Amino acid sequence: MKITTNWIVNIKSKDVEDKVGKAVRQGLVDSVTDIAHDAIELCVVDTGHNRRSIAYKVENKAVRTGNPEAGEKPFETGEPDLKTLEGAIYSTSGYGGYLETGTARMDPQPYIKPAFDMNKSKLPNNIKGHMA
Repeated sequence: MKITTNWIVNIKSKDVEDKVGKAVRQGLVDSVTDIAHDAIELCVVDTGHNRRSIAYKVENKAVRTGNPEAGEKPFETGEPDLKTLEGAIYSTSGYGGYLETGTARMDPQPYIKPAFDMNKSKLPNNIKGHMA
């Protein structure tokens, strides 16, 4: 699932442009972090492997990566390659997508989309909070 938004801002002052850019980036980090934490909480738990494998990043900088438990195989690096001011929440377990969308033999048990829906309206306020 990919959600995209485009903003065009006409700013003529370099100082203001820098301040807005920093506020937007930090607001995005806050929003992605909130979504990821809720996704972790909403993820079904049988063994906890998928929950531990949920990771998130902003602008190709890892904010948090899943950490396997002792004796558990390292998580595959299925990390997305992001452009400037993009955020991603993803599972590196190898089966997180099947849990989210279901299969022919398993009903969906979504955890990322509901977390996104719970937090998507917070982005503008997160950005405004960093403008002060």
